[in-house]
Amino acid sequence: MNQLQGDCSNCFGLCCVALPFAASADFAVNKPAGRPCGNLRTDFACGIHDRLRSSGFQGCTVYDCFGAGQQVSQTTFGGTSWRQAPDTAEQMFAVFPVVRQLHELLWYLTEALNLSAAREVHPELRRQRASVEELTRLAPEALLKLDVAAHRQDVNVLLLRTSELVRAAVRGKKKDRRGADLMGARLRGADLRGVSLRGTYLIAADLTGADLRLADLIGADLRDADLAGADLTGCIFLTQPQVNAARGDAATRLPDGLTRPAHWS
Repeated sequence: MNQLQGDCSNCFGLCCVALPFAASADFAVNKPAGRPCGNLRTDFACGIHDRLRSSGFQGCTVYDCFGAGQQVSQTTFGGTSWRQAPDTAEQMFAVFPVVRQLHELLWYLTEALNLSAAREVHPELRRQRASVEELTRLAPEALLKLDVAAHRQDVNVLLLRTSELVRAAVRGKKKDRRGADLMGARLRGADLRGVSLRGTYLIAADLTGADLRLADLIGADLRDADLAGADLTGCIFLTQPQVNAARGDAATRLPDGLTRPAHWS
């Protein structure tokens, strides 16, 4: 899934320009959409990339465009940057978040296709992935007219079925905690195997030593959640940005394909 991972070397710094951010615990300053971050260099690299957290830009370390940056930069706009062609800037910045949403859908569809337990829906997943891939190749004008929410709903139906098939491996009745407010919850050592935690708020939750194997974590907010010693092997739809937003340690077990963040103890 390399094409679905951000490649800053082939991007025109789109996330550093197109997106807004507000001064907070995640960002040191305010920045409106369409204005380059003060740390963006002329070569589109970040001037403080190796010290983002210590400089007050933690939010940057938990963001991933899922490869949309290089797609928009090199394919949609043919490798001509907004600095080279200022008249394309507004359109390029508007297209970027649209393609980012499409690439996120592609990431989930590809992840689902890697799950053998969901093989009965693999044909539908492949068809849906091909359809979304075709959308990413549209011209800027067409991309801006897309009803991404409608496409997301179509994909979500398949992802829900995928989740059910995978989590069926855990015997017994499993709790559905979709969208639950578990901010700051004390879940140390909790047995959360096969639980649906889709869209659950787990901000600053204590998940130390929790068993999250085969849990569905799509869209779960794990900011500052303590995953020290937790077992997340086999959990589904967990992304690198979610992992980056959490806290863990050397004993935290992650699914294949995800890396341990440098800031973890």
